[in-house]
Amino acid sequence: MLRFEEALARILALGAPPLATEPVALEEAEGRVLGEDLTAPVDLPGFDYSSMDGYAVRTRDLDGAGPFRLPVRGESRTGAVPDALEPGTTMRIFTGAAIPAGADCVVMQEKVTREGDVAVIAAAARPRSGHNVRRRGEDLAAGALAIAKGTRLRPAHLALAGAIDRAEVSVVRRPVVSFLATGDELRRPGTDPVPGTIPESNTLALRAMARRAGASTRAHPYVRDDRAATERAFAAALDEADVLVTVGGVSVGDHDLVRPALEAVGVTLEFWRVAIKPGKPLVIGRFPRSGRRDAIVVGLPGNPASAMITFAVFGVALLRAMQGDNKPFPAFARARMTRAHAHDPGRLELARAVVSQADEGFSVTTLGNQASGAVTTMAQADALVCIPEHATGASAGDEVDVLLMSDLCG
Repeated sequence: MLRFEEALARILALGAPPLATEPVALEEAEGRVLGEDLTAPVDLPGFDYSSMDGYAVRTRDLDGAGPFRLPVRGESRTGAVPDALEPGTTMRIFTGAAIPAGADCVVMQEKVTREGDVAVIAAAARPRSGHNVRRRGEDLAAGALAIAKGTRLRPAHLALAGAIDRAEVSVVRRPVVSFLATGDELRRPGTDPVPGTIPESNTLALRAMARRAGASTRAHPYVRDDRAATERAFAAALDEADVLVTVGGVSVGDHDLVRPALEAVGVTLEFWRVAIKPGKPLVIGRFPRSGRRDAIVVGLPGNPASAMITFAVFGVALLRAMQGDNKPFPAFARARMTRAHAHDPGRLELARAVVSQADEGFSVTTLGNQASGAVTTMAQADALVCIPEHATGASAGDEVDVLLMSDLCG
């Protein structure tokens, strides 16, 4: 049985190398992983400009005791190149407009009094050279790295890419993920509640997680507990998907057919079982395909908390790695326990919890029902508290590692 850290490292290795890249319009690139370094083709900004409305002046024209009276000659507005500033004069200028040649600063308009065509600047308002001026190349010099390959593009990244004049960018292809739930008891939510059946809800959450991780998802019909039917369904799904996620049937019961069915269709199991709670019976495999990238299999337990937590920490990390994401697994946060949480040593526990801001930092409270079948506390939780495998629990006031659900699942 693998420790958490080893299992995660092996799963991330299966995501390399990243999938192929494709060009997309910048407007469609939000949430995608950049497949190239973006560099600035020219200086950003491309010219000196004013950071506010006011008057462009030469500081050397403001020597002496003041106040200073300068005739106003012309104006500089956005989208136009102004005339040069004559010595001993000032020019009306607007936010974003180019600094006229000869000027070296801008006096904000609130500090200037107009007397007809003359601007009066008090001695106390005298600016220093460069005041209220955004310099050419201040953000990026020509040739400098703007956004690194492997960055998952947020809205501000799109703005920066547009600012360096990119209309499209190269991003890594979305992984195609097929979801296949197994079990005689499953039915679609909202259908006839036949005695002995349950509405299958796991794939709703798992597909949403995968989409937030940048994947394209497909849901296959449920597979009954029949070996031949299971093998046929697996073979068909593996032919079309980059990743096959199975839900349920990965343990050791008489009707747990997933592992033998996967092996029967040619899947090589990389490992089975991880020393975590919940979610120990996790299956990871590889399916070779002629002339194409191997498909990866992620076999999840059927209990809702087990399925969602194992996919959040392992499945999402795999999908991010396949896209070349330079941060496939989030950093641990630190928070202080508000109350004790008991733990049976032997496996790393990922306990469902809620975090809050306290005066001294973040505090965290584990939820009461930690059963692997409890979807209620999964819906309530916004964090997972990491209780080490050797520990007997955590006490109130202890500082612990925390994984935020927003970081894991977007």
